[in-house]
Order: sequence, then structure tokens, then C-alpha cells
Amino acid sequence: MSDENLVAEIEALSAKLQEAETSIARRFIGQKGVIDLVLSTLVCGGHGLLIGLPGLGKTRLVETLGTVMDLSEARVQFTPDLMPADILGSEVLETSDDGSRAFKFIEGPVFCQLLMADEINRASPRTQSALLQAMQEKAVTIAGQSHDLPAPFHVLATQNPIEHEGTYPLPEAQLDRFLLQIDVDYPTRDAERDIILATTGTEDAQSHNVFSAADLMAAQELVRRMPVGESVMELILDLVRACRPEEPDAPDSVKASVGWGPGPRAAQALMLTVRARALLEGRLAPSAEDVTAMARPVLSHRMALTFAARARGETLSSIVDEVAEQVTRVEAAA
Repeated sequence: MSDENLVAEIEALSAKLQEAETSIARRFIGQKGVIDLVLSTLVCGGHGLLIGLPGLGKTRLVETLGTVMDLSEARVQFTPDLMPADILGSEVLETSDDGSRAFKFIEGPVFCQLLMADEINRASPRTQSALLQAMQEKAVTIAGQSHDLPAPFHVLATQNPIEHEGTYPLPEAQLDRFLLQIDVDYPTRDAERDIILATTGTEDAQSHNVFSAADLMAAQELVRRMPVGESVMELILDLVRACRPEEPDAPDSVKASVGWGPGPRAAQALMLTVRARALLEGRLAPSAEDVTAMARPVLSHRMALTFAARARGETLSSIVDEVAEQVTRVEAAA
């Protein structure tokens, strides 16, 4: 493909993503940063972990995404007694009219294109591991038979950051499968005023369809063809490696406070998401600013603090921000 054609495709996709953002913002008001991160997750073909307090509109966001992206959606409320079969499906013994019997597979709610896993950390590790295969392999295995999930397939999981009673912390392997951690904060005063006016009247604002499933898969392919400069790639490598306490050149704050750092999947995620951010900003290629902006949502759930750092009240977000600033400053000076 010629450079002119690639530029035209990138510009067309950028305009379409901005239209999708506008459509989502009609129902999910005042959270542009969250919308951009969720759209980045989808165009990169990944899964997102939304962390926020109840009542901040996470469910409304996922419902709106299903409309705007024209994806079949399903919602599962995770509870301690939820079993893998409740998500994946199961085989039942069916008797036909002639009296013969055979097992028939009944699909579970995971057979959709956009799955909302509500309060995912309330399910048992057994159920979480069942969802892990679906997220990684885009398929599930029931009674020894593999069943492919619809394409595209995305999981947007929610987690309450303050309620820990009756919860099971997500294992590191599953956290690493989430492309981005998306923190949903309280809206600003002006945004909250707009929310009140938009949702307490006789009519609720509606979003319109912008993408189709085929459009989204084409966008995911285009993102991978988007060029990335050598300096941006080196910055990504420097940043990810600087967050590992085992690295000789890691900052002192990382060596003192981080128990384990991000693996190669974090660098892969940064390479994809910086492209998506550039698209949403209407640019043809990512920059160092994109790397800095995506560092926290990509890296913070792929690291762990030491016990002493937790006792001191340190947070991974602040450490990632500090490392990103240091690495960017060194690269700029080089």
C-alpha cells in the first residue's frame, strides 16, 4: 500500500473515532479521558479494566459502546457463587422426538462481542480463570471441545476500589491480559450539572451508530500498520525497562518500592495504545507525549509495590508518572 493511501485511511479512521467519541459523550458526560481510553482499548483489539466507585456510569458507558460500535453485548454480574458454566455455557442432555438422546451445547453470555464483567473481583479464582482463556484465546473449551467466540471479542471488566470484603484479588496473569487499566473518577462540578440536566428529564440522550463490527476489525488492522518512529520505540523500551527493579539502570524509587515490574506484554501494549491515542488526537504518528500519557493506564496494573512501600502510603500511579517524566527528560536531553 502506498504512503498516500495509508495516510488517507488513517485520517478517515481518526475522523470516525472522533465522531464515535462525540456520540458516546452524549450519554457518558464529562469523562473524555475515560472515553478515549476505552476507544483506544477497542481499536487495539484488547480488554479494559475499569476501576471506579459505584454510580459513576461504568455500566452506562459499556451499553453506549455497544450501540456506537454496533456490537452484540452481554453483562454478567460477578458474585462469589458464580460458576464457570454460568459464563461459558454448558452441555445438556437433550431428548429428540424419536427418543434418542444427545448432548447439546448451550452458549453462555460470553458468546458476544462486548462482554461487561461487572465487579469481576467478586468471583472465585476458578471462575476468573475460565474467563482468562476466553480473553487470551478468543475461544472456550467445554467437555473437551473448543468453541470460537464471535469476532471481535472484548471484555470490559469493572472493579470497586474500596470494597474488599468478599472479594478475590485478580491474579497477576489475568491483570496482565487487560490492555489498559481505566480509572473512572468523580466528574467535575460543571459535568455533574450537565449529567443532572441530561438524565432527570422526560427524555434521555441517545447515541447513534458509527462503526460496525467489520469497521472495528479493519481499524484494528490499520492501527498495527501505523508507523512508529525509532525515538518513540526507544522511549517505550526505556520506560518499560526502567520500571523493573532488577534492571541496573532502574531509578532508585523503583528499586526501593517496586516488588516486580512489567513484562514484554507491557511494551507491546504501549506500542499499540500510543498509536490509538495519536489517532484520537488527529495525528498520523505517535509522539513522546503519547508514551507519557499512556504510561499509567498501561503499566500501573502490571506492577506491584513492596510491603514497605504500601506501608509508606506510596502508589504505583505516582511511581509510574515519576519514571515516565525522568525517562522522557533523559531522552529529550540525549
